[in-house]
Amino acid sequence: MASGVKVTDEVIAVFNDMKVRKAQANEDEKRKRKKAILFCMSKDLKNIVLDDGKEILLGDLGATVQDPYQHFVKMLPPDDCRYALYDATYETKETKKEDLVFIFWAPDSAPLKSKMIYASSKDAIKRKFEGIKHEWQVNGLEDLKDRHTLAEKLGGSSVISLEGSPI
Repeated sequence: MASGVKVTDEVIAVFNDMKVRKAQANEDEKRKRKKAILFCMSKDLKNIVLDDGKEILLGDLGATVQDPYQHFVKMLPPDDCRYALYDATYETKETKKEDLVFIFWAPDSAPLKSKMIYASSKDAIKRKFEGIKHEWQVNGLEDLKDRHTLAEKLGGSSVISLEGSPI
């Protein structure tokens, strides 16, 4: 069931920016690249918008953010839904990889109305995010706490490290 919710141009621009890795980017541009970002419903529930201040920039890594995955998990609201993009950096036995993961956060503690509007609007945002290989619906912190679960989504047992930490 579609909800009629629109995805703002700003959300699409952020996705396109995260998707395209600019090889020629200078250090300043690289520092401003997003590692993770949250999206939420606008107050009138008609648009999917950027969740103000809920992002991790590559420039934050090592400065204000030591473990990007744990920091990302802490950004999720404990009692409301969100959509998120997480730019996972991981290593398999063969190679190093970076993939965008689309996450639908719907904790059990979120209000039913919120879960329903986010669930019915998920397709609207997914259609705008072309080329996403990994999608993950998460219903509680216990599913997220352990980086093994994300590693499993990314490549199963072939993943040997995530964000520089061994699995």
